[in-house]
Amino acid sequence: MKLTEEQKLKLEKYMEGILSWNEKVNLTNITDPAEFRIKHNADSLMCVDFPEFQSAKNIIDVGTGGGFPGIPLAVYAPDKHFTLLDSLNKRLRIIDELAGGLDITNITLVHGRAEDVARNREHREKYDLCVSRAVSNLATLSEYCLPFIKVGGYLLAYKGPGADQEVKDAEKALKTLGGSLVDIRETTMEEYGLDHRILVIEKVRNTPKAYPRKAGTPLKEPLGK
Repeated sequence: MKLTEEQKLKLEKYMEGILSWNEKVNLTNITDPAEFRIKHNADSLMCVDFPEFQSAKNIIDVGTGGGFPGIPLAVYAPDKHFTLLDSLNKRLRIIDELAGGLDITNITLVHGRAEDVARNREHREKYDLCVSRAVSNLATLSEYCLPFIKVGGYLLAYKGPGADQEVKDAEKALKTLGGSLVDIRETTMEEYGLDHRILVIEKVRNTPKAYPRKAGTPLKEPLGK
């Protein structure tokens, strides 16, 4: 993974904008610039060498928060289109302002809860790839994300060392929602001290119309629990 000087500058300016806005709106708990570069920018880009990412054209970031991993990925891959979804419109307005000022044009911002937006025909099973760094357990996250993905597409879920147990707990959810675990990839950037697991889940069947359930239910009652 290599960034051009222009891409590095865009990420630096975006970071400065997020940290400035963060004094008014809670966008991130990471306020040290050096830590931000590692835990937001470098971390977001850990999937760029994956063939699932390289072959995707239309990508959705579910629960983008302050724009991660969507914005770093959009900067890295200007030939791909990214939809950034978040339930808090205030965050999206800030992302829109910052991205516009940096000429990051390959993004679309969508306001809403995943459970509601995934029932919209414009978004349901329309994406080649879904990426998410949301902290929800995999069973919940699968119900948020898999309805957006085309059959044959993939979910890349950024996880930590507990990924193996999450996969076991989510077996029923994945089967119900049309997903199948392909791989648990250990991704490391030794120079940054990053060591993660990215779950690679293929969409092998259409998600039944009953899913996702109404807003709030996937978090309160994960499938399989």
